Amino acid sequence: MRPLLALLFLLPAAAHAAEPATVAATYADLAEAAYTDSLTTAESLDSAVAALIAGPSPETLQAARTAWALARIPYSQTEVFRFGNPAVDAWEGRVNAWPLDEGLIDYVAAAPDATNPLATLNVVGTPRFTLSGRAIDGTTITPALIRTLHEADGHEANVASGYHAIEFLLWGQDLNGTAPGAGDRPHTDFLQTAACTNGNCDRRAAYLAAATSLLVSDLAEMTAAWSASGPARTRLTADPEAALAAMLTGMGSLGYGELAGERMKLGLMLNDPEEEQDCFSDTTPTSHLYNGIGIRNVYLGRYTRPDGSTLAGPSLSDLVAAKDAGLDTRLRAELDASVAALTAIQTAAQNGTAYDQMLAPDNTTDNTTDNTTGAALITTAVNALVAQTTSVTGAVATLGLSPVTFEGSDSLDAPEAVFQ
Repeated sequence: MRPLLALLFLLPAAAHAAEPATVAATYADLAEAAYTDSLTTAESLDSAVAALIAGPSPETLQAARTAWALARIPYSQTEVFRFGNPAVDAWEGRVNAWPLDEGLIDYVAAAPDATNPLATLNVVGTPRFTLSGRAIDGTTITPALIRTLHEADGHEANVASGYHAIEFLLWGQDLNGTAPGAGDRPHTDFLQTAACTNGNCDRRAAYLAAATSLLVSDLAEMTAAWSASGPARTRLTADPEAALAAMLTGMGSLGYGELAGERMKLGLMLNDPEEEQDCFSDTTPTSHLYNGIGIRNVYLGRYTRPDGSTLAGPSLSDLVAAKDAGLDTRLRAELDASVAALTAIQTAAQNGTAYDQMLAPDNTTDNTTDNTTGAALITTAVNALVAQTTSVTGAVATLGLSPVTFEGSDSLDAPEAVFQ
């Protein structure tokens, strides 16, 4: 017979029981892993960008675009950590701000935003300029220069850094409206020879390289913040009850106001492809899907990494199930339903109907097997996200936490205000 002490060491439940402290630790572990993977894929993007600049060709441009799209997958799963964590929220705008007045960065064909005086600056084509009344020498484009430009003059559309600035430089403007097609910047925009198209190819390449380098350093900063001694982790582990509230705030705010409202319902109401988040590349359905998966990750306490391995631990689901098994079952099913609805949008896009086409007034996705309209696909996902948020609110009460406030959206809360 084995000694009792030896048997106790074989019982994982004793070491990994779900309680606020262990659930908070899982949450921090998930964040660290997802930001680490975001950093790793951004480093791969940086290498692909370097190859594009060293030898511009259709192949190296496509490789950089593919690397950008792959980098979005782990990052999209981190957005749930933004809400409820002030340090992440303050940092997030540097890496994921949108929409942007792309004329700040480079040449554009479409008319700029008349309310933003910097919408026509075109830093790539303008080595010296004035910013906030101060003369700027932009002869050499560096990460520091881009940081100075970002949200200059307090205008949120002056997005100079992050994923979407890089996306614009890789794809160029999408001038197709709600018709088929994404941005189609030619590789010759990066040629360092007389064959350069649209001028300033050397500066365009320098901006792309600097912006990608800056993204890597920003992600390294956030990865460190969730490490064992990092401030984001230590803030949560110091107050496990507050950590639970932060987790549920993230689930509710991303799912309701941000994803269902600002990123999906608003664009559908306006039939406006400019409200599409990844508007240059037309990869919005994938970002939306992984936002939904990220929300589910937090509740289930698990995360599947790009290499297929899974990180898991005590979860919110465990805590809720211990107090109200019915609520836990319902919320798990609702999270699965929203992920399925978001997957259906991605499938329609993969079958040939881009997200901006789904936003068109007629929004018929003829390439889906059941001829479902784009409006129906988007509305189904919005409704699923709204439904799960009601259960997230129930989980707050079930766990005895102080009421939390979720981000809202006029598109959901005051639709009449959208058209005023």
